Amino acid sequence: MRLIDAQKILQDYFGYADFRSGQKELLSLISEGKNTLGIMPTGGGKSLCYQIPGILLDGTAIIISPLISLMKDQVDSLHTLGVKATYINSSLTSEEYNERMRLLSEGYYDLIYVAPERFDSPFFLTTINKLQISFIAFDEAHCISQWGHDFRPSYRSIIDTINQLTQIPFRLALTATATQEVIEDIQRLLSIDDQSVVNTGFYRDNLHFHVVKGQNKQDFLINYISQHRQESGIIYAPTRKLVESIHAKLIKEGFRAAYYHAGLAEDVRRNEQNRFINDQVEIMVATNAFGMGIDKSNVRYVIHYSLPMNIEAYYQEAGRAGRDGEVSNCILLFSGQDSHLQSFLIEQSELDEEMKALEYKKLRAMINYCHTDKCLPCYILDYFGEKNPYHDCGHCTNCTDQSEKVDRTRDAQMVLSCVMRMEQRFGATLTAKVLKGSKDKKIKQFELDQLSTYGLMKERTEKQITEFIHFLVAEGYLSTGSDRFPILQLTQKAADVLKNKEQVWMRQTEIQQVAETDFDPELFERFRELRKQIATEEKIPPYVVFSDATLKDLCRYLPKNKEEMLMIKGIGLKKYDSYGKAFLDIIKVHTNN
Repeated sequence: MRLIDAQKILQDYFGYADFRSGQKELLSLISEGKNTLGIMPTGGGKSLCYQIPGILLDGTAIIISPLISLMKDQVDSLHTLGVKATYINSSLTSEEYNERMRLLSEGYYDLIYVAPERFDSPFFLTTINKLQISFIAFDEAHCISQWGHDFRPSYRSIIDTINQLTQIPFRLALTATATQEVIEDIQRLLSIDDQSVVNTGFYRDNLHFHVVKGQNKQDFLINYISQHRQESGIIYAPTRKLVESIHAKLIKEGFRAAYYHAGLAEDVRRNEQNRFINDQVEIMVATNAFGMGIDKSNVRYVIHYSLPMNIEAYYQEAGRAGRDGEVSNCILLFSGQDSHLQSFLIEQSELDEEMKALEYKKLRAMINYCHTDKCLPCYILDYFGEKNPYHDCGHCTNCTDQSEKVDRTRDAQMVLSCVMRMEQRFGATLTAKVLKGSKDKKIKQFELDQLSTYGLMKERTEKQITEFIHFLVAEGYLSTGSDRFPILQLTQKAADVLKNKEQVWMRQTEIQQVAETDFDPELFERFRELRKQIATEEKIPPYVVFSDATLKDLCRYLPKNKEEMLMIKGIGLKKYDSYGKAFLDIIKVHTNN
C-alpha cells in the first residue's frame, strides 16, 4: 500500500484533501506491515485508518468492534461509497448470516465487522483461517486492557484465539481514551513496539467544557434545551430510574426525546436509538449503556446530569459531541451528593479490593475536576499524562468566566492548619465538621473539639467548607492519598500557603454561550430537509449523506458547479455523484432569489 494511493482514496471516497494529525503516520506504519497502536480523540478520524487500508490492501480486513450499532453505521456509510463491507453479529437472521458467511468464504468483502464473541464460533474461525486476511483491527482497543475504564473480558480473551490463526500480516489497535497504563497493556498484548505507537493527543478544540454547580439541575436542563431546540444532544444520567424521569419530564415539556438503558427490551432500545440517529427526535436521554460506537456526527451538546465514575468514561461520553468538528458543549451538572451514588456502585461491584481502590482513586480525580479552577481541558490532559503547550483553552467555564477572583488565602490557611492539627488522619467531611464547630459525636469521640481550629469557620455551612476543601485538593494544596478511603494530607504547596509564600485565589463560574453567525441558518435548514429526505429514501442516517459541518460549508461557500463542490470538505467524487446535483439545485435557487 502506497501513501499516494491512500491520499487518492481519502479524496475520491471520503472527500478530504488532507490527512488529519496522526493519520498519515499510522498509514505509513500500516504500509510497512507493522503491528500498530493509534491513540486519537473521538472524531479524530480513527476509522479511516482501517477503512483506507481495507479498501487498498489485498484480502479481507477484519474489524473487531464491541457494539452492533457501530458496525451498522459504518457499513451503511461505506455502502454509500461503493465499498464492499458487511458485519456479522447477533442481529442477523440465519439466512442473512449464511449468505454473508458464503460471500466471506469467497473473499468478496474488503472489510468485515465482527463482535469479539464471534471468535467463539469454530465455524467462523475455520472460515477466516482459509481466507486471505489483510489485517485485524481492534476498534475501542481500551476494552482489551484490564486497566481500561470499559474492560471487557470477551474482548481480551480473543487474543489467544487470534494468535492461533496462521495468516495475519499485522494487527492494528485504535482507541480514543487510554492512560499510559492502558497503552502499555495494549502494546504488550498485541506485540506493538514503542516506535509503532502514534499518539496525537486527546485535545479537541471544538469541544467547550463546562461544570455547572449550585443550580437546580432540572431547571438548567429545561432552560438550556429550550435555547437549543433544533440541535441534537445526549443527556446522560447514572440510573435507569432517573433516565425515565428526565425523559418523561422532557416529553411533558414538549421536547422530542428518546431514551435508552439496559433494562429496556432489545427491540425497544434499537427503535429508540434509531429515532435519535435518524433525526426523528433531537434528544437522547440515556445511561452509559448508550453511545460507544455511535457515529452520529451532529451531536451539538452532551449533558451529564450527574457525576460520571471517572475521567476516561467522562471524556469518551462527552466526546460524542462535535464529531463533525463543529463547536459543541460538554456540560457536567454537579452537586456534592453525586459522589455517594458512584461510591455505592463501586461497593456493589464484583471487583476485588485492589481494583476497587483503583476505582476510588479515579472517582476522586473526577470529583477534583468539578472543583478545579484551572482550564478544564488542561485538567483532563494532565490526567492522561499529556504535556500540553498552552495554559488554557480559552472557551471552557473556567477560562471564559469574567468574574473577579476572590482571595481565599486566609480560609485556606484555616483548612490547612486544621488538617495539620488533626494529624492528617481524617477526610474532608470530618475536617469540615471541626471547622464548622459541629457537635457530631465523632468530634467528641476523637476530642477534636479541643483543637484550636475547632469552629474557626462557623459562619460558613458544612457544605461550603467541604466544597472548598475539594477545591484545595483539586488545586494540589491537599492530597487524598492512594488508599481506598481518602485521608487529607498536606502538600508542598500547602506549606507555601501556611508560610505566606503563596496566595490562594478562587472564583465563581457560569457558562458563556457561543453562537455561530457565519452561515445562513435558513439555507442550512433547507439543506437539512433535503438530507433528511434522501436519508429516508435510502434508509440510512442523515449524517451518512453529509455531516452538519459539510452543510455549513455549503452555506458559507455556495459552490456553483462540480469542481467547486468537490472543494468542500466531506464531498468526494462518490458523494457528489450520488447527492451533489440536488444540493447544487438548492444553491442555484437560493442565489437567484
